[in-house]
This record gives sequence, structure tokens and C-alpha cells, in this order.
Amino acid sequence: MSRLEPLRTSLLLCACGAAMLSGCAVSNPFATAAVDPASPIAAEVAAKARASRAYPTFADIPPVPADVRPLPAFGRAAAELEVAGVELTRETAPGTWTLTGTEAFAGRARDIAGPEITGPDSTTAATEAFAKAQRARATPPPPPR
Repeated sequence: MSRLEPLRTSLLLCACGAAMLSGCAVSNPFATAAVDPASPIAAEVAAKARASRAYPTFADIPPVPADVRPLPAFGRAAAELEVAGVELTRETAPGTWTLTGTEAFAGRARDIAGPEITGPDSTTAATEAFAKAQRARATPPPPPR
């Protein structure tokens, strides 16, 4: 690689950039755009183009509301969120927790749920009989028109 090659590359890039930018600066394609006079909106386009409008100024920008937190607070909140995410990933990594004491957990759940249902209503036959009775009571929807 010669010492002049980076210089040639830089000059080529500058020349290409200048050529592209000069095409943008030559003319505004929208300034000379003509509207077909036979178009149904030609009169409206001409009226809108000639209309004088008041454009907003920087003074029209409303002030920042007082109840919005300052910009540095957004950065601090984002940093806190990143720290919380790293901590959560660390705490839930494989091998950091085990399923122990499940019998005690299941026992508490059974106590909260109440006693098991026993008797004739707890069988599959009773469930099927109930479902069959409900199907017999059900009214089918009306036929489509």
C-alpha cells in the first residue's frame, strides 16, 4: 500500500460528495413545478400557493411544563433501570435457585383450598351426567337467514 493511496481515497470521496451536493444546490424542483390547468384542483392549488400565511416563530414554542422532571432525572431513571435489569439477570441465572420446600408450599395451598371433595358427586360419571343434563337444557341458536 503506497503512502499516497489514503490521500487519493480521501480526495475521491470529497469529489464525489461535492458532486452530489452540487446537484442539490442547483435548483429547487418544486419551485418550477407546473399544475395542469385542466386539473380539477388547479384553481385551489394556485390559491393556496399565493396565500400569505403567518409562520410560527421560536417565541411561539410553549415553555416547559413545571410538573415534568428535569432531563438529568431521565438519565438517572434509565441508569437505575439498567442496574435493576442486571440484578434481575444475576438473581435468576441458572443455578441460583432451587425448588426446595415444595411439600410445605403444597400443604399450605391445600389448607387454603379446603377439604377434598369426596362422595358420589366427585366421580366422572356424575360429571358426565351433569354435562348431559345441561346439553339437554341448552337451546340451539336460531338458523342463519
